[in-house]
Amino acid sequence: MFSKNNIKEIILNLNKVSVLVIGDFALDEMIYGGSHRISREAPVLILKHTKTDNLLGAASNAANNISKLNRGKVGAIGTIGDDYHGTMLKNTLHSSNIDVNGIITDSARVTTTKTRISGSSAQSVTQQIIRIDRETKEPVSRETEDLIIAKIKELTPHYDGILLSDYGIGVMTERVIQEAINTAHEYGKLIAVDSQDDLYRFKDVTIMTPNQPDAEKTLGYKITDKQTLLKAGQDLLNMTQADKVLITRGSEGMILFEKDGNVVNIPAFNRREVFDVTGAGDTVVASVILGLCAGASGMEASIIGNLAASIVVRKFGAATTSVDELIANLEEIDMEELNAKI
Repeated sequence: MFSKNNIKEIILNLNKVSVLVIGDFALDEMIYGGSHRISREAPVLILKHTKTDNLLGAASNAANNISKLNRGKVGAIGTIGDDYHGTMLKNTLHSSNIDVNGIITDSARVTTTKTRISGSSAQSVTQQIIRIDRETKEPVSRETEDLIIAKIKELTPHYDGILLSDYGIGVMTERVIQEAINTAHEYGKLIAVDSQDDLYRFKDVTIMTPNQPDAEKTLGYKITDKQTLLKAGQDLLNMTQADKVLITRGSEGMILFEKDGNVVNIPAFNRREVFDVTGAGDTVVASVILGLCAGASGMEASIIGNLAASIVVRKFGAATTSVDELIANLEEIDMEELNAKI
């Protein structure tokens, strides 16, 4: 049974635990301007620049979600390029109370950056016009890999949990994955995985949080009904030997599979006010690993993750939530109705 008081106590304790995020860090550069006129050089708009916002994306967003929930008890291990956007990313991480001691500068790579240029006029709303991506998807070099592994061994003892955030941009090599997992086991740390691809590479972790399409991609078959859903969870547990697998399913909620055979279906808390699902997976895994580190059971941590996701999808962009928002939204949940569905 789901106890609101227990969940509330865990949420209030999230700021007592710390998490180290290892993965693909990225910058979301948002450039805004007002429509000025059509260029004489080409049939394109000229925008008069109004502002630029630097936001945190990919693994950076997961770290930012953790920071907002545990008052900055979060560290980052990843790479940036020796470039302008690398400086901006590192500064933005630092200003979000994320420890950047584990960020490695690699002059052979570019800093992963998604630049979105948006324009508006007096008669229109702001709209995105174009997006420019800067990234190097090749695996990091052996030299950079060695530096990342050294940072993993140096920093892991100082954190309660580890989050591997894999966006397929080159940091999550086989050696980095294995060394991170081995080091977490060596020091008795909880370890969570959020990966968009090849889930079978991550063995013997505490919890994996794939969304349904990524789970299907790894398994090689579609989840079409209750039978295939239950099979998918069991297959992922067997394939990865994880303690828990939490499959997120959008408006269908989440389903938790545990090694002991426990299966818990958690309905979505918010089915109507969905504005933007960008970064919701980062929010889920961030709040789940924090919950587990704070002493939550798999079900309790999953409920906190579900609650956090229901908040950020009501916001635009890669959003975050707070302890106060979690508590306020928890109070709105109908206990009898939820326990009847779980």
